[in-house]
Amino acid sequence: MPEKPSEKTSEKTLEERLGEKSGKTSPDLILASASKSRRAMLLSAGIPCSFQAADVDEAAVKARMMAQKAAPEKISEQLAIDKALAVSPQHPGKVILGADQLLVCEGRIFDKPENGAEAAEHLRFFRGKSHILYTSYALIRDQKILLCETVCPNLTMRDFSEDYLQDYLQKSGGKILGSVGCYLLEDLGPQLFSEINGDYFAILGLPLLNVMENLRKLNILKL
Repeated sequence: MPEKPSEKTSEKTLEERLGEKSGKTSPDLILASASKSRRAMLLSAGIPCSFQAADVDEAAVKARMMAQKAAPEKISEQLAIDKALAVSPQHPGKVILGADQLLVCEGRIFDKPENGAEAAEHLRFFRGKSHILYTSYALIRDQKILLCETVCPNLTMRDFSEDYLQDYLQKSGGKILGSVGCYLLEDLGPQLFSEINGDYFAILGLPLLNVMENLRKLNILKL
């Protein structure tokens, strides 16, 4: 289970945890992320929010939890929680949205590639196989966890040729280095796949429909 703060979380609904509806129109949501994709999703959906990157040692959290043999979804949930918790003290009364995504292929957890050569190595490993994107998000207010859940799209890459791979890498350039799977579905990414199952927005990095449903319960979006 994610390492939640020591004080116990009540069994109240999300609305009760936040108290009475305030009716405020100013942005009460902070996205604790530097992800351009997540920011773009929220802005395109017309969700009023501010942005602040979280200072979290993700590698250390992953290493510790992997040593504890934690399940992938628990690692991604903990990272989402940690990011939101890192930003929360600076924004009292605001709801903080933390998010994280892990890619697992044949039991191996992958990190974002550091360069084009590593991206090529990852894509060679992925081709002809299925992988899961554990996409987690957490909503926190005043250091209290309101909600944390994970959506798990399953994607299968086609067995593309080495010639296609080199062409793809050349055309995609450095932008795919910001993606754990080395692809962007809003760009050339769809050409890599033979089958995609799961929420499109979750593949991009945030299960937007789920997030919006819960933001309505928190009175940040209108019902």
